[in-house]
Amino acid sequence: MKFKRKKILVTGGSGFIPSHLTKRLLNEGADVYITTKYNSIIDNVRLSSVWNDIHVIEADLRNLDSLRQLDKIKPDVIYHMAAYNHVGDSFLHVSEAMQCNAVATANLFQSYREFNKFIYISTSEVYGYQASVPFQEEMTPCPISPYAVGKYSGELFAKMMHHVYNLPVAVVRPFNTFGPYQSPRAIIGEIIIKCLLNEEIKATKGKQTREFNYIENIVDGLVAAGKEERSSGQVINIASGQEISIRELIKVVHKLTDSKSKLKFGALPYRPTEIWRMCGDNTRAQDILKWRPMIAFEKGLVHTIKWYKKYLDVFKDKQSQLNLLCD
Repeated sequence: MKFKRKKILVTGGSGFIPSHLTKRLLNEGADVYITTKYNSIIDNVRLSSVWNDIHVIEADLRNLDSLRQLDKIKPDVIYHMAAYNHVGDSFLHVSEAMQCNAVATANLFQSYREFNKFIYISTSEVYGYQASVPFQEEMTPCPISPYAVGKYSGELFAKMMHHVYNLPVAVVRPFNTFGPYQSPRAIIGEIIIKCLLNEEIKATKGKQTREFNYIENIVDGLVAAGKEERSSGQVINIASGQEISIRELIKVVHKLTDSKSKLKFGALPYRPTEIWRMCGDNTRAQDILKWRPMIAFEKGLVHTIKWYKKYLDVFKDKQSQLNLLCD
C-alpha cells in the first residue's frame, strides 16, 4: 500500500511518537488527520511546523459522541496511538489509564470499522515479567502496571476485532523510544537535561537493563506496518534487541554531554516491581516488514543531545524570543 493521497488518521497525534509519525506521513504525501483534546497550536507545540498542513479533530476517545466525526472523514488507515502513557503514575490514576487505553480503543472500533488498515500501537510494557530475553511475540504477556494492563486490554480488543470480523488489524509493540521533542519525564530526556545543566543525578545502582530506540527507527517500523498487507492479524515487536544497563546509559550520556554532573548510583531504591532485563526480538519485523533499525543508538543520542541543547536555549534563557513573548 502506498500512502500518497490516502486519508490517514493518527489518534493522539500531538504526542511524542505520533507527532514524528504525522510529519513522516505528510512527507509520504498522505492526507493526515489527527485527534487531540484541544484544537490549539499552543497545546500541540510538537506539530507547530505542520499545523496548517494537517486536519485537526478535537475529540476525546473516551466519549463516543465526539467520535461521530469519523463518519465524515472515512480514513483509509488508522494509527491508534492516543493513550495514557506514564507507567509509574498509572498506579495513582488507575481509572484514567484503563479508560484511555482500553475503553477508548473499544470506542474507536465501535465508531468506525471501514478502513484498509488499523494499526494498534501497543507497548513492550505488556510483557512484564518474563523468564528470558529477548522478548518474543509468542510469550504470554504479564503486565505489571495499570498502564500496561490497559494497553494489553486494548490490544486484546483489537485482535478480537480482527478474528471475529476479519478486519485488517495489526498490533505493534514498540520498545523504549527516545529522540527530539520527548518529555523530560522519560529517562533519556531527564538525564540529558540534568547533564547539560550539570545537575546532580541520583539513580539506583543501575543494574537493570533496557533497550532504547531512536525515534526515526520506530517511525520506520510503524510506516512499514501500515503499508505491509501481511502485518494484518500479526503482533510485531519494533525493537533493536540491544540492551544497555541504566548505569551504562547514564555514563554514556554523561560523557557525550561533557557534563560535570555528579553521579550518585545507589542513591535511589529499585522499584518493588523492577523488571531486570528488557529487550525485544525483531525477527518477525525483519521477516514481515523488512524492517531493522537504521540509526545506531549512540548516533541517535548525539542527535537528541543537540536538540535538547536548543531546547534549553529556548526554555531556560529568559531573553529567548519565547520567554520575551510570554512576558
